[in-house]
Amino acid sequence: MNLLMIDTSNQPMSIAIMQDDTVLAETTSEDKRDHSSQLMPGIQHLFEEAKIEKNDIDGIVVAKGPGSYTGVRIGVTTAKTLAYALNTKLYGVSSLAALAATVKNDKQKLLVPIIDARREAVYTGVYQNVDGNITTIIKDQYLPIEELKKQLTEMNQPFLYVGRDADKLSEHLGGEIKNNLPHAPTMKQLITKSEPIHTFVPNYIKLSEAERNWLNQQKQN
Repeated sequence: MNLLMIDTSNQPMSIAIMQDDTVLAETTSEDKRDHSSQLMPGIQHLFEEAKIEKNDIDGIVVAKGPGSYTGVRIGVTTAKTLAYALNTKLYGVSSLAALAATVKNDKQKLLVPIIDARREAVYTGVYQNVDGNITTIIKDQYLPIEELKKQLTEMNQPFLYVGRDADKLSEHLGGEIKNNLPHAPTMKQLITKSEPIHTFVPNYIKLSEAERNWLNQQKQN
């Protein structure tokens, strides 16, 4: 099975093409340019490097959020468009689970992926590597940092924060950190059933500021 993997849910962008369990081509970038200008040229380069045609793709896997509102929207929109155009399957996976899955060798600690949601809050969940499978302990959510720290203290288990945003917020978080970048090939282990292309939507968890402002305006009218 040939899969195109897309993760633009945060500042780092990671994309890859896999054939079964073999990575044919991949790239991960922390370029500060917006993903809209990088993603399609990056995908085209992957196909050239992998030496396969777009019509050879059997499925597209995308990180569906939570994360950067703009980044998630770009990734999901691109994945849906390509899946429709190529008449192929679409799979969505949690951006946070994908980040947790970058930790390969620590099966004792809880894995706590972190994406900065600003205003001293984060997008996070709690996962654990159980027999090689990333298992959800606490589902993805938006939490103030202090509330997250409280929940982890109450769990009374060793844990590991994961991600570049965890490193950036280390002064506020406390605890051990593994500052991994997203790695698109890790998403393959997370896919389950395919999604209906037309009704598939991102998992933003928290409304963007623009959406909140629009809703407030509607209530006032």
